[in-house]
Amino acid sequence: MMKEVIEAIRQVNQERDWDQFHTPENLAKSIVIEAAELLECFQWKSDYDSKQEVEEEIADVLSYCLQLCDVLDLDPREIVLKKLEKTKKKYPVEKAKGKSTKYDNL
Repeated sequence: MMKEVIEAIRQVNQERDWDQFHTPENLAKSIVIEAAELLECFQWKSDYDSKQEVEEEIADVLSYCLQLCDVLDLDPREIVLKKLEKTKKKYPVEKAKGKSTKYDNL
């Protein structure tokens, strides 16, 4: 599934000659910009008004994250699973369950 999405993104970019703009720095900036737009969907409220708008902003964030992985030759599935293993060690269930406390204060 992930490979199919990355291939679709590559195709869109290649057809439009956009790869020239997709440096790691520009992609990282774009992730932050799109994440801010996602956050704007929730500004001044705890819920959102438009599911479609939220979906589109999430898609933008994910697309730029996947493009950054592609440019840096990283496997998104692999790096997420690797990070989850690290998180499980930092936040053992018996100490962290039901808490939002940072790991060094558990």
